[in-house]
Amino acid sequence: MSFLRLPREDRVSSPYTGYTRAHWEATADGLLAAAWRWATPRGALLDLPGRPSASGVRSDGLEGYARTFLAAAFRVAGAEGEDPHGWLDRYAQGLAAGTRTPGRADAESWPVILDHHIQGQPMVESASVALGLRLTRTWLWDRLDCAVQDRAEEWLRGALRHVPAPNNWYLFACTVAGFLESVGRGDAETTRARERALDLLESWYRGQGWYADGDGRAFDHYNGWALHLYPTLDAHLTGSDSELAQYGTRLHEHLESFGLLFGGDGAPIHFGRSLTYRFAAASSVALGALTGHTPLSPGTSRRLLSGSLRYFLDRGSVGDDGLLSLGWHGPHEASLQSYSAPASPYWASKAFVCLLAPAAHPLWTATEEPAPSEAGDRVLALPAPGLLIQSTRGDGIVRLHNHGSDHVRPHESESADQDDPLYARQAYSTRTGPTARDNAADNHFGVEVAGVRSVRRRIHPLGAGHGDRWGWAASWHTPVFVSGPPLVPGLRVESVTMVRGRHELRVHRVVGAPHGARVTQTGWATGPDESLHSALHPLHGWSGRDEQRAPQGTAFTRWALLPRLTAGTEGTALYAALATLTAEPEPAPLAEAVTEVRARADAVEVRWADDGSRTRIAFEPLTVEHLDAVAAQRDASSGVGEEN
Repeated sequence: MSFLRLPREDRVSSPYTGYTRAHWEATADGLLAAAWRWATPRGALLDLPGRPSASGVRSDGLEGYARTFLAAAFRVAGAEGEDPHGWLDRYAQGLAAGTRTPGRADAESWPVILDHHIQGQPMVESASVALGLRLTRTWLWDRLDCAVQDRAEEWLRGALRHVPAPNNWYLFACTVAGFLESVGRGDAETTRARERALDLLESWYRGQGWYADGDGRAFDHYNGWALHLYPTLDAHLTGSDSELAQYGTRLHEHLESFGLLFGGDGAPIHFGRSLTYRFAAASSVALGALTGHTPLSPGTSRRLLSGSLRYFLDRGSVGDDGLLSLGWHGPHEASLQSYSAPASPYWASKAFVCLLAPAAHPLWTATEEPAPSEAGDRVLALPAPGLLIQSTRGDGIVRLHNHGSDHVRPHESESADQDDPLYARQAYSTRTGPTARDNAADNHFGVEVAGVRSVRRRIHPLGAGHGDRWGWAASWHTPVFVSGPPLVPGLRVESVTMVRGRHELRVHRVVGAPHGARVTQTGWATGPDESLHSALHPLHGWSGRDEQRAPQGTAFTRWALLPRLTAGTEGTALYAALATLTAEPEPAPLAEAVTEVRARADAVEVRWADDGSRTRIAFEPLTVEHLDAVAAQRDASSGVGEEN
C-alpha cells in the first residue's frame, strides 16, 4: 500500500526539486495516514512499531500522538481550517481520552509529566501538544467540552511545575505557557515559565545567530528546530513586534550561515544529535520565509526546503509501511540516541511550518533559485560557535570543520566513555557521516599512549576567520583515554584547519607527549560504491600512511574506508597534512596541491601550486596568514624556517 501519493513534478516553478506546496501537503497527509494505523482505539497513543526508547512504551505512544499532531496542525492551519481527512477530530478524541486519567496503566491514558531525570519525556511532547492546540484553536480547542479543556490544561501544567533538562527543554514549558495565555488561561505560573525560559535563552546566545544548547558549547541542529523556532514562532503567533524583532533579527543572522549547510543534493549537514529528525533541519528556513526574517530569497528558501524533503523521500527514509524509520536515509542504529523512540523521527513535522505560508505567499509563487552552496565555492568562518564552513560548487559538497561544538556539559568530566562521534570529529559533511564508536574514527587526530588511542571531548576554541575564498578555525583539547590513566599530565593538542577550494590544511601541535607515544590523523570515511574520493597527504611530521576499515559503515554507506597517517611523538611536536573530500571525477593528486613546505617547532608555511599563494600557521602566538602570490613573493625573505 502506498501512503505517499505525490502530485506530478512542476519543473517550471521548481526547476531544482520539482516540488510545490501541494507536495508538502500530500507528504503530511501520507505520513499521518500511515501513522494512524497504529493508534489505540480512542487515538490517545500512536504505538508505532519498533524498539522502545529509554522512556518506555507508553511515553513512546504519547510521542507518536504529539509529533504527528504537530504535522496535522500545520497542515490544517495552513489550509485555514480545511480538513478533508478529519485529522483534527481524531486528535480531539485522543486528547480527551489521554487526559481522562493520566498515569493509569490502561489502553489510552497519557503518562504524567515529571522532572526530566524521572519521567521527563512527556514534557518534550507537551510542547507539540500545546503548539498544535494553539495553531488549531478555532477548529479544535474552542469546540472541546469545558471538562476536556480543564483536563488538558491540568496535564499541560505539569511542564510548568517540574524541572526540565538544562537546555532547550526550558522552551517546552515556555511553549505550553504561550498556549495557555493565548486561550485566556495564563497566570503567574505561566509568566514565570516564560520569563525563566527566555532569560536562559539570552544567556545561551553566543552571537552570529547561534545559541548554545544549554550552558556548555553544544551547537547543532537544535539551533534551528528548537532554539530559534519556539520563541520566533511564538512571537509571530502572538503578534509581539518587539519580540519578533529581537528573535527575528537573530534568526536572520543564523540563516546567513545555516543556509550554507545544505548540499547541492538537498542534504543538511550530518552533524550533532537527533539526526533522525531529518528534514526538520529545514524548519528554520521555513520560519524565516514565513516571518520575513531571512537573508534568503523566497526561491532560495523553497529550494532548500523542498530539496531537503526530497532528499530524504528519495533515499528511503519512508518505508514500505509509510512510516519514517529510525535513521538517516533508512534505518541506521548509530545515528540514534537512548531517547530515540519509534515516533521520534516525526519531529520532522516541524518543517511543515512552511504550510503556514499561504499558497499566494512568495515562498510558493517565486521560482526556485540555487541554494547558497550551488552559487559558487564558499568559505565562511564563525568565531562565535567555533565552526568553519567550506562548500564546493562543482560537486555540491558542504563540509563543516568543528573547532567549537561539543556535547559536554560544564559540570561533566571529560570521560572517554562518553565519546560522541556526532560531535568529537574534526569535520562533517553533507555526503559523509562519522564512523561508529567501535570502529576506526574518521577525521580524528589521536594520541596513542600504551596502545590506547585518545578521544576529543571538551573543545576549546582559539579563533576563526576568513578571507577571499579561504578561511580557518582553531581549537585545543585535552586528550582523554578510555582505559588506563584517563589523561596524561600536561598533554595537550592544539589544532588549526585552513581551507581553500576542496583542500584542507590540517595542522596540529602536540605538547607534553610522553616517551613512546604515537599520533594518528584520519580522513573522511567513504564507501567502495560511493562516487567520492577521500585522501590524506603528509606535509610535515608524519612517517607512515595506510587505510583503516570501518565495517559498521556510516549513515551513508554500510562499509567504509578511511585514510590514515601515523608517526611517533614526544614532548612538543608539529604535524601538518592535506586532506580532501570530493566528488569531482579524477581529481588531481593531493601531492600536487603544494609545491613547498617550511616548518619549525611551532609554525608551518606552505606554498600552493595553483597560484603561488602562501599560508602560514604559527602557534606562539596563534596566527594564520594567507598571502597572495604578489604578497608572498614580497615577503619571501621572512619565511618561517628551513624547507623540509
